[in-house]
Amino acid sequence: MSQKPFAVGSDHAGIELKRSLVQELEKRGFQVRDFGTNSSDSCDYPDFAHALAAAIEAGEVENGLLVCGTGVGMSIVANRHAGVRAVVCSEPLSARMSRRHNDTNVLCLGARVVGPDTALDILDAFLAAAFESGRHAKRVAKITPA
Repeated sequence: MSQKPFAVGSDHAGIELKRSLVQELEKRGFQVRDFGTNSSDSCDYPDFAHALAAAIEAGEVENGLLVCGTGVGMSIVANRHAGVRAVVCSEPLSARMSRRHNDTNVLCLGARVVGPDTALDILDAFLAAAFESGRHAKRVAKITPA
């Protein structure tokens, strides 16, 4: 992973899981940049996903974690930004393979889908994997239309 800060964001449904994963990231030595929310009050997930994804577009961060109820809404929003390849995962294999073959840079988790232990396993798989390039680079290049 990059030396740049690791970005995180959540809505109200994902805030508790985000907080626990931020603690784990910091234990592992990551500098974390939190794009909110910082409250359990109802809020709109696109606000936080757009902010995190815009930071990737600007080159301020390279990788991130977004957490909402299912992870789906966050991934839809994040993937609207150039250079963002966000993936929703509910088990570690998909997280690992998305990094290796798809060069994903944002992991989206559903706090209502996975528990804290599984979420940590998924995050660990995402963090440990690296893009394999090679034959996959040509495919990733085709993601963004010319």
